[in-house]
Amino acid sequence: MSIKLEKVDEHRWLIPQTGAMRVPGLIFANSELMKSIREDQSLTQVANVATLPGIVGHSLAMPDIHWGYGFPIGGVAAFDLNEGIVSPGGVGYDINCGCRLMTTLLRADEIRPFIKEMTSALFRDIPSGVGSTGPIHLSKSKESEVAVKGAAWAVKMGFGVAGDLDRTEDRGTMEGADPSVLSERAIKRGRDQLGTLGSGNHFLEIQVVDQIYDTEKAASYNLFEGQVTIFIHSGSRGFGHQICDDFLKEMTKGPPGGQKSFPLPDRQLACAFLKSDVARRYLAAMACAANYAWANRQILMHCTMESLLKTLSISPKELGLNLLYDVCHNIAKKEEHLVHGKPVMLCVHRKGATRALPPRHPLLPEIYRTAGQPVLIPGDMGTHSYVLAGAEGAMRQSFGSSCHGAGRLLSRTQAVKRAKGRAIHRELEDRGVFVQSRGKRTLQEEMPEAYKDISQVVDVVHGANLAQKVARLRPLGVIKG
Repeated sequence: MSIKLEKVDEHRWLIPQTGAMRVPGLIFANSELMKSIREDQSLTQVANVATLPGIVGHSLAMPDIHWGYGFPIGGVAAFDLNEGIVSPGGVGYDINCGCRLMTTLLRADEIRPFIKEMTSALFRDIPSGVGSTGPIHLSKSKESEVAVKGAAWAVKMGFGVAGDLDRTEDRGTMEGADPSVLSERAIKRGRDQLGTLGSGNHFLEIQVVDQIYDTEKAASYNLFEGQVTIFIHSGSRGFGHQICDDFLKEMTKGPPGGQKSFPLPDRQLACAFLKSDVARRYLAAMACAANYAWANRQILMHCTMESLLKTLSISPKELGLNLLYDVCHNIAKKEEHLVHGKPVMLCVHRKGATRALPPRHPLLPEIYRTAGQPVLIPGDMGTHSYVLAGAEGAMRQSFGSSCHGAGRLLSRTQAVKRAKGRAIHRELEDRGVFVQSRGKRTLQEEMPEAYKDISQVVDVVHGANLAQKVARLRPLGVIKG
């Protein structure tokens, strides 16, 4: 499929509405990023998403867009609740894969001599890798509690404090979760993976704030130059993966939409009308996975704090570890947005995209009502991560959404080939980053050059006023699954 592109301005490109497309496509990118975007099938996926019933506005793509399952990773699409659909491929396999950033009172120059020791301790204390199991083994009834209550369950069990919930998207609990719709296989896979990091692009990083762009917003986020921060990137593990797999199989077997048939340009866009029973059950199961992921990151934060306290032999007051914010990436949410000037409830799919609420938005906690929602954009293990603040342009252009990372430039297979004969961990150490991982291949797959230039991705988001730059963070120590 040949995709025609029209340049709107230096930050936006339009795919005109043609053929079966019900709306145009809109890609946020600069000319340099667009060169790599054109090289895979992600633009075709943007156009394919635009053919789905009930889609509103545009089929959207963030600057970190790359090829994914059904929807592109970095894709955003909103659907009318009466005429539209929900698609597991528009959420992804790792439901509520997301990021959690913690601030500390430590300064990088104080802990630099201990970075290797701290990283090794975290690698020892935080279970990571494919199939890893955590410190918590759930009964079926307890797992149902986690699936319904999310991060609130973890706090109740002593993993963190109640104030953490105010600094978590949706307070760490998505409504509508119903464990009765889950398969036995999904339940089994979720039994012992709470408090685990996972594999692939998931990580835990010790970082330093090395640049402040907006001093006022940085102060409201308790960020300062030279400060040590901790970044966690993880999701719903095998539990969420199985839920996605279960419903993809069910929706692929039935007619597209679950009620009446319509042509699909790609079978990976298997979906169901939002009014159907299968859509209701999928959204209830997806909410279970979202809540599991929030509980997982809440527990990971607590385990990280305990590891650092022990390694550095300091008190909780000296460490001063606090949650800045927790955002999710892969989710479908029913939200109110303006369509042709009128408020309408929509089902917004964000796959590899982050919510970015502007100042004074009613869903923001009081602590961030003035500055706007913290938007966390992780880099790869060798480059910077960014903290941004949601901006008004996101509500006008992208259903309150921003990018979620740098975005892959090379497939995992391509990255491994490129890394052949190289010692990636040595290369990173030469750049001042100490890394520990479960395997050599993981570092090869996740090496810095496998990703786009995150500074360009963030500059597009900033320039398009989806979110505004607040601070830049540089990795010091990294653990990978």
